[in-house]
Amino acid sequence: MAITKQYLKSKPVCKVTFTVPAEEAKKVSVVGSFNNWDEKANSLKKLKNGTFKGTLNLEKDNSYEFRYIIDGVYVNDEQADAFKSNEFASENGVLTV
Repeated sequence: MAITKQYLKSKPVCKVTFTVPAEEAKKVSVVGSFNNWDEKANSLKKLKNGTFKGTLNLEKDNSYEFRYIIDGVYVNDEQADAFKSNEFASENGVLTV
């Protein structure tokens, strides 16, 4: 998995690209505090090589908790900036932009 950040000079926004290698998966979404954990809000697009990819514009100078949902299973990105415990006895990735 990979996260890339591109800061825009013209706006207080960071373009964050999420890349998830999941050849066997049918559906991958990124959920988090930026979309009220809505599974339908940010589905990633499956590329020909089997990788899922999507880009979000997130407000700069913030931290967001997030996870992926891969075919209904919550998964963390090991490249998250940090991790934070959640109320489900698990943890969420933290993205700082």
